[in-house]
Amino acid sequence: MSAQTKTKVKEKKESKPPVLSWYVLRAISGQEKKVKQYIEIEINRLKLNDHVLQVLIPTEKVIQVRNGKKTTKERSFYPGYVLVEAILAGEVAHTLKNITGVIGFLGETKGGEPVPMRISEVNRILGKVDELTEAEGTIANTYTVGESIKVINGPFNGFNGVIEEINEEKKKIKVTVKIFGRKTPVELGFGEVERE
Repeated sequence: MSAQTKTKVKEKKESKPPVLSWYVLRAISGQEKKVKQYIEIEINRLKLNDHVLQVLIPTEKVIQVRNGKKTTKERSFYPGYVLVEAILAGEVAHTLKNITGVIGFLGETKGGEPVPMRISEVNRILGKVDELTEAEGTIANTYTVGESIKVINGPFNGFNGVIEEINEEKKKIKVTVKIFGRKTPVELGFGEVERE
């Protein structure tokens, strides 16, 4: 291969202008919020606001019942991942990769270019994020079959029972409760019971 054809091949690769796309950064699990803060600080410090438009961590609200009290927590929907909408021109990719807590880009071959997400994937994830922010929260299941519980809400308030079945999709559990000396199966929501 002659020197001219090699330079033509390089020119073809380099002639492709950088495009605004979504990329996935792998981060240390549990440190997604810190990584997002570091990215935003670094973007402002280096004045890269026109290259990095959005930094997103898909989260969902989870309601946990502990000692009869409901607590709402925000949990990362994709632990260990941070989504970035950016134009990776110049040193932007290098800057993002070298932020504390970032492992690298998802889909990147060693020493290669970061791979942008497909539009269908972006729409699916962003749609899921919108859906999760609209929801008032889901109750986390911390119960197991055979566990003794106490009903804290509804018509069976104050009754004790044993969990027979757990339906994660409907957020319901089937409990056997003693009513008038007979064991009766009752379907209750996760928020209506607590551990004895």
